[in-house]
Amino acid sequence: MFSIRELSQTTGVSTQTIRYYERIHLLPPAKRAANGYRIYREPDIERLQFIRRARALDFTLSEIGEILALRDHHEAPCRYVLDVMQRRIEVIEERIRDMERLKVEVKALYETGQQMPEDVDMRMCVCHLIQISGSKKGN
Repeated sequence: MFSIRELSQTTGVSTQTIRYYERIHLLPPAKRAANGYRIYREPDIERLQFIRRARALDFTLSEIGEILALRDHHEAPCRYVLDVMQRRIEVIEERIRDMERLKVEVKALYETGQQMPEDVDMRMCVCHLIQISGSKKGN
């Protein structure tokens, strides 16, 4: 049996987050000791470690909830997890493409800006380039 503090120390999840996960049903309600304090068991540690790692992989709390619900109903969540991962890969790949485009744009502005004078009014300097490059895109 573990107190909420011990659970937090063991898993690296704050006590506030543990309480939140209970409220949104990612963790089952804690048993209570005679003094009313929450007490946890080994399966709670395993569940929190799973949640923590899934969050690190950018799974949403909703997705994690679905995975845990499937497991709680003795259904293998593997197909669902693979589908989520496939969608996540697609999102990551799009972010990488966006970042590559941004890198090219920032690099070009930087190189051009190196040749420009400093200008407190921002009309003939790199700051002006930033302003006009954003307005060309409708930003």
